Amino acid sequence: MNTRRLVILLLAAVAAGGAALLVRGLLGGGTPKAEARLEPPPVAVASVLVAAEDLQPGQPLLASQVRWQQWPASGTDASFIMQSSGVSLQSVVTGTVVRAPIVKGEPITFANVVKSGAAGFMAATLQPGMRAASISVSMASVAGGFILPNDRVDVILTQPANGGAKMAHSTIVLSDVRVLAIDQTTDSRNKKSVSDVRTATLELTPQQAEGLARAQASGTLSLALRPLSDSASRAAGQVSDARSDSDVGPVSIIRYGIAHNSGGGGN
Repeated sequence: MNTRRLVILLLAAVAAGGAALLVRGLLGGGTPKAEARLEPPPVAVASVLVAAEDLQPGQPLLASQVRWQQWPASGTDASFIMQSSGVSLQSVVTGTVVRAPIVKGEPITFANVVKSGAAGFMAATLQPGMRAASISVSMASVAGGFILPNDRVDVILTQPANGGAKMAHSTIVLSDVRVLAIDQTTDSRNKKSVSDVRTATLELTPQQAEGLARAQASGTLSLALRPLSDSASRAAGQVSDARSDSDVGPVSIIRYGIAHNSGGGGN
């Protein structure tokens, strides 16, 4: 092989290598450059009210049973209870009753709780199996206006005796029942309406509600306030039903301001 041919072959080899390198660069075969990493945008959050423990329907909501928790803002709506600046947990839950079961960690919404005075509040405060029954009362027949919601009372029936209007007999027809409301007031702290009492709403069993309706139709009803310390019978579940005429024992007959014992309905 002469020198001329050797030079031509070397030039051809160099040209081929250069072409290969050029094609590789054009096709991206070179060393890739490090790409800049994009950080995801921050997730917007809101502080919402959630249950700190399992809650049951009819249960008054306490500050110790709830807490504020960060929640994705995209997962909230107008029914969520949001934290506001300067508002305490106590003020948020005051007068609130659980309407539906709530599990620990679940957001508390306006759909599963109800505020005092709102539609459905009375039904939410009733214990399972109980009924709300109302009776007409006067200022004098509710312990001078000192009976308030959540107090415990006895219901007394007064009927004229056979001797005339100046003679009457009274008996307790319901014992140790809970007052749900006085007039339209369901909050025991609101005492503005006690001077204008017209209606008392009581929490009763269905049988007690029937007996109370009969008693109201047969005479005048009044309420006797029970002491807060008188809780032994409630713990044992001893709440008496309205008595039928045959069950009424000796009652107190009041003649000219003097009490006398007598048989049920006697003179």
